[in-house]
Amino acid sequence: MNTCDPVTIGIVSISDRASSGAYEDKGLPALQEWLGRALKNPIRFEPRLIPDEQVEISRTLIELVDAGCALVLTTGGTGPAPRDVTPEATLAVAEKLMPGFGEQMRQISLAFVPTAILSRQVAVIRGQSLIINLPGQPKAIAETLEGLKDADGRPQVHGIFAAVPYCIDLIGGPYLETDETVCKAFRPKNAQRPIRA
Repeated sequence: MNTCDPVTIGIVSISDRASSGAYEDKGLPALQEWLGRALKNPIRFEPRLIPDEQVEISRTLIELVDAGCALVLTTGGTGPAPRDVTPEATLAVAEKLMPGFGEQMRQISLAFVPTAILSRQVAVIRGQSLIINLPGQPKAIAETLEGLKDADGRPQVHGIFAAVPYCIDLIGGPYLETDETVCKAFRPKNAQRPIRA
């Protein structure tokens, strides 16, 4: 029996072409697959596939926060192209900025491609929800969430998800428990729940 807190997670894929059916969306399946592996909690996903429209993105984020999502992850629309407006839409609904997430994502991605400096991902808090913009490619999503590991599977560069559970604790959300083989969450000792048998 799973004794972990249930959690509702909003996952938003932002793409003009995928939302119009021009090609298959790969963002939502990638997010769902990774989170399903990384978290021990029972997860209820709230998926959305929407175009690169700033007002619609902001409206969707507010709707997901109001629906009780402790975490909202977006993918797509974070580059410098004219239609890339995800960061602007996210900042428009923010109550607090969490710049460390974007800084760390770019740091991880720079290990793979020099164009990582063109990414404009941001993370914010609204109410009791953490909203994070992720890259658009499934491989980059996993790399930024999970971090970089050596050949023995030890973390070399921490992925951003290591800090997500404690952040959600601090804003009054559910206690997220991770599968350490995928991603080890970090919490100060006084914030850790005793391990249940």
